[in-house]
Amino acid sequence: MTIDARARRRAFVLMVIAPVMWSMAGIFTRHLDDARGFEITFWRSLSAAAFVAVTLFWRDGKGALATIRRMGVMGMVSGAMWASMFSAFMLALTMTTVANTLIVESISPLLTVVFAWLFLKEKAPMSTWAAIGLAFIGMVWMFAAGMAVLEGRHLAGMFMALVVPVAAAINFIVLRKTSGKIEMIPTIMLGGLLSALAMLPLAWPLQASLHDIGIMVLLGIFQLGLPCMLMIRATEHLSAPEISLLAMLEVVLGPIWVWLGVGEVPSHDTLIGGIIILGALILHEMALGRPAQTTQAASPVVYTSHDGKGSAKQ
Repeated sequence: MTIDARARRRAFVLMVIAPVMWSMAGIFTRHLDDARGFEITFWRSLSAAAFVAVTLFWRDGKGALATIRRMGVMGMVSGAMWASMFSAFMLALTMTTVANTLIVESISPLLTVVFAWLFLKEKAPMSTWAAIGLAFIGMVWMFAAGMAVLEGRHLAGMFMALVVPVAAAINFIVLRKTSGKIEMIPTIMLGGLLSALAMLPLAWPLQASLHDIGIMVLLGIFQLGLPCMLMIRATEHLSAPEISLLAMLEVVLGPIWVWLGVGEVPSHDTLIGGIIILGALILHEMALGRPAQTTQAASPVVYTSHDGKGSAKQ
């Protein structure tokens, strides 16, 4: 196996681990006593930012500040996209159903393919288009029964939910475009801080118990900060559409962990839809062939700071 193939396989593993960790949100939140909604997002975002900051300073020491400054304008854009994703999902849930929100979010792979073609000149193979279509069918199958009538507040909620896939697609493109040139781990910290600031007025007065704060700190570290860092590392050797598709594992695995952890049995439609999505992802990877034959792999990363392998993370 060539070095590029080995690197791509490692990136694929990281990009599978990331949505597995993102999907743990249901298990964590089921153990909260009183914290809800905006306060969860506030503490989770703040904890993710703090975790990334500690990781950077542990890795780079005094050079961490220089690493943060070097992210530049593209890093600011990525940070804003992280913040939008961290916050918009919760805002959408206050206006419409979970089903409406998740179905809107499922267009992220399609938007990513279009943006990758427009801004990176990456043309997706037919297997990617087919996988996107099949995954979308799976998402609709999972959540169609829970969709609300598209009127009034629900329609506004779906427009808010649209922020998430648009921000995700833009972020995938920015991360791919800067891969190997700029260290983008600090963008997660920036996104967490911006999200926490945006949520604080909505979450005030903060009423969470120490028990709940502890759980939300774990959410910020293991369900947000760390997996987002893993995703950034994966962008070095995977195409933007592929990353976006693999991220859909979060939706498939979320109901399974809640089922296994707290006994909430998923519906028949949820199981069928999840199988369709999982099948789309497996068939897509099979269609790509051996890792050495895939295209669009990024060049090896050369940072002025340390390599950062030890810091590798909805």
